[in-house]
Amino acid sequence: MKVYISVDMEGITGAAVGKHVQPGEREYDRVRKLMTQDANAAIEGALAGGATDIVVSDGHGPMINLLIEDLHPAARLISGSNKLLGQMEAIDRGFDVAFFVGYHQREGGGDGVMNHTYLGRFVYEIRLNGEPVDEAAVNAGLAGAFGVPVGLVTGDDQVCAEAQRRLRGVVTAPVKEALDRFVGLSLSVKNAHDLIRERAREAMDAVRGGMVRPYRVATPVTFEVDFKRTSPAHFATLFPGVERRGPRTIAITDTDYVRAFKLLWGMLIVALAVSEGLL
Repeated sequence: MKVYISVDMEGITGAAVGKHVQPGEREYDRVRKLMTQDANAAIEGALAGGATDIVVSDGHGPMINLLIEDLHPAARLISGSNKLLGQMEAIDRGFDVAFFVGYHQREGGGDGVMNHTYLGRFVYEIRLNGEPVDEAAVNAGLAGAFGVPVGLVTGDDQVCAEAQRRLRGVVTAPVKEALDRFVGLSLSVKNAHDLIRERAREAMDAVRGGMVRPYRVATPVTFEVDFKRTSPAHFATLFPGVERRGPRTIAITDTDYVRAFKLLWGMLIVALAVSEGLL
């Protein structure tokens, strides 16, 4: 079985505050090791469940966080930020299941640890066909467009609960309890990795048994984005297919989920550039 593992950082074991996940901060190098170890636990569980090919995609920030020298040798690593499918780059290469490791809750959804939606400094909310969604939901829709089910989600209890509500048959591994946006009650590293490893193996069994199904979004699909400032919404209207629905809100509608996602991803990159004064 071919397994795709998308790894974010805010939901990693022990991560609780911005300085844990920001390159250049003193704590970052320590937490990127934990990130790699969480990924390894998922890889080990996948192998125990019969995985024959594993690809890991670094999905946090600059997407160069995972330490390949410490990554399990059974896996290959996608590293680098110029990804047309974002955190799901190469999901279109015929995988049997996707795992989401270290994921987090959306902003506005509750008190999840470091909750945000993609670019937290610039984006308040993303809605998919009218419903607020987190990154796991958006990425699950992208995987589903290629017929790939999401078998495992790891992170805090909040993102795991949302995944179970939305994704049929998904197995979760809550490695910490969210007490506040910047407070997490985490399992020990050993216990967290034991949990991820076991739940990853369970996810493989669930996929093999037909309990996990791809998350397919009804079309036409509409993404709405509420930015925190007006300038990204203003600039986004340069692109065909982007509708401005308010001072800070844009909408993208398409009959094809992948096309809609790519335009959404492009608009987020534009938002970053505009907000940083690069455009």
